[in-house]
Amino acid sequence: MRWKTESFAMEITDLAFDQALNLMHYLADTPDTGFVSLGPVSTPQESPEHAGFPQAFTAYPLETVKYTGKTGAAAAAPLLALENKLTTLGFESHPDHPFTGGIIGCIAYEFGATQEKPLHHLTGTAGIPDVHAGLYSWVVVMDTTQHRAQLVVQTATPEALKRRLYQHLSVPQPEPPALRMLTPFEPALGKQECLDRVSRVREYIAAGDCYQVNISQPFHARYEGPLWQAYRSVCRRLQAPFSAFFQLDRGAVLSFSPERFLQTHQGEVETRPIKGTRARGTTPAEDQRLARELCDSRKDQAENLMIVDLLRNDLGRFCVTGSIRVPELFKLESFANVHHLVSTVTGKLRPDVSPMALLIGTFPGGSITGAPKIRAMEVIAELETTSRGPYCGSVFYLTADGHLDSSIAIRSVLASEGRLTCWGGGGIVADSEPEAEYDESITKVRAIMEALEQA
Repeated sequence: MRWKTESFAMEITDLAFDQALNLMHYLADTPDTGFVSLGPVSTPQESPEHAGFPQAFTAYPLETVKYTGKTGAAAAAPLLALENKLTTLGFESHPDHPFTGGIIGCIAYEFGATQEKPLHHLTGTAGIPDVHAGLYSWVVVMDTTQHRAQLVVQTATPEALKRRLYQHLSVPQPEPPALRMLTPFEPALGKQECLDRVSRVREYIAAGDCYQVNISQPFHARYEGPLWQAYRSVCRRLQAPFSAFFQLDRGAVLSFSPERFLQTHQGEVETRPIKGTRARGTTPAEDQRLARELCDSRKDQAENLMIVDLLRNDLGRFCVTGSIRVPELFKLESFANVHHLVSTVTGKLRPDVSPMALLIGTFPGGSITGAPKIRAMEVIAELETTSRGPYCGSVFYLTADGHLDSSIAIRSVLASEGRLTCWGGGGIVADSEPEAEYDESITKVRAIMEALEQA
């Protein structure tokens, strides 16, 4: 089906697929460049070279917000002001493209502490801004299956920026060189320390302090060179539905997340927490056995249900009374490297609550904190000696008509000052086995680390 180009005030230009790739290569290392997924990503069978690749990219924002260490209303205000600015620019939507311009941003996990007074002391420790977001007036949308692309330019785009884009399109760019890994990934913690953390969480649970706490461990590697080709390599391997690439001022976030945090569309809200994991099998029979084992696991179902209840409560504070539903519970979803249990919680957003206010008010997602949320975050801060930064934060986009989509930035890598950091973790409950939890934390990110080392 042909994408629409007519009947719009915004400029819509069909691009040759190679033109879009050319612009992509040019912009990949530019600060504030963002690549986001807009829907199901292509498979290797559909697009061997571009499988799993995000379908939209943009750069050169009209306005940015970047800050660290604010708390309370002061932390929320810049994001809300950017949302308000977006609604005044007259951006048009398009029936074929979920994103035609708007806000794209990355929020660090530590931003969640800004809205809870008992956690204010944790803010500003991420090593990257708590919030890094931009307001973008143009986007290239790509269909990697049909090998087609469109440049969408809103009328609010300055003429100088338009000329700059078309100039970039006309100048061939070489593909960026490959990433060079200087060291393999190594765990930052010893195994015994990880096991002791799990045991400590179980003690807190036995004492009645909390019901579940999500604990993680970081892995580090040294690298040099551009990240873009390596990012594409991991996308092809994992085909993660919420993959994203966001270029920071000093580094980048490479996310291969399978998990939606929040989506709002025409007033309807959806969150899809993941809890429950098994590795993929090496044979079809083993793969089916592991999937059945996960589906039948009372422990994993209980872990998932705790977070569903937490998110029902979180959404209930911002949605119309009585509108919260759980249409899917413990659904098996299989990805390239793991099986997961996924549930869906929905609601109807109150008219007095904006999508950005919802994102701020429910951040971070409960699936990566535990329950109850504030106490779980305090335990995480006590046991994890370094900040999470983008890990367990969110990469999101928001359009002028209120369409928000956001990930839980698990399976994510922070590149900064020649170092790559990747985190693996999981939810700890009363009957968690330390050895099994340790193995699961590695299973979740092994494919990312191996793909980067082989890129």
